[in-house]
Amino acid sequence: MRYALLLFPGFEALDAFGPLEVLNVLAEHSKIDLSILAETLDPVSTRSPDPASHVLGSKCTQEIVPTGTFADYLPTPTQASSPNEEGEGENDAGLKRIDVLIVPGGAGTRFPHIITPVISFIRTIYPSVQYAFSICNGSGVLARAGILDGKRATTNKILYESTTALRREVRWVREARWVVDGNVWTASGVSAGIDAALAFVRSVYGEELARAIAREMEYVWDGGDGGVDPFA
Repeated sequence: MRYALLLFPGFEALDAFGPLEVLNVLAEHSKIDLSILAETLDPVSTRSPDPASHVLGSKCTQEIVPTGTFADYLPTPTQASSPNEEGEGENDAGLKRIDVLIVPGGAGTRFPHIITPVISFIRTIYPSVQYAFSICNGSGVLARAGILDGKRATTNKILYESTTALRREVRWVREARWVVDGNVWTASGVSAGIDAALAFVRSVYGEELARAIAREMEYVWDGGDGGVDPFA
């Protein structure tokens, strides 16, 4: 299965690194591939674009170097009109393929110049993926792409009002730790991404492996259905 983590400046660290740790352990038990995607190949920082976040002058950010760009997965007019025989890791246009698209949240989601290209990419690529998986207010990004319309979804509880206001067509669920509707998984705030990622492993690979991964991570996972978030 081919996983892709979608990044943008100002992404929330644990939104990304929590599920990534689950995937790191999963890779020891099952053959998977992981790509890190961004608009360009420049390192992507967790640093908030909001100047108000930096009044103390602290220097505490992390960066991830992408392995690919959005363009690697989007057809040119020539590719769109000339389908190729499907190869390993490629779709029928000869482009790289994504099975699971992971979308974190973060302060960067509030800045149109940052998030607009991300929304456009998600809207275009979603019909070809098997699953979309968001963490925190990353569900607001999925919502703005229109792929949550009519679906149940959840989000960060501190940001609940501002995120749910982005798209009223979504059936927002306040009390959930994570929600599954069709092929879309949405997790609540920050650390909830780990719980939802383990639940995803359980759904796709089985209960035994999910619990084994939690043990290897020394993570206390209740193995529930995500219906109740203690922060709701």
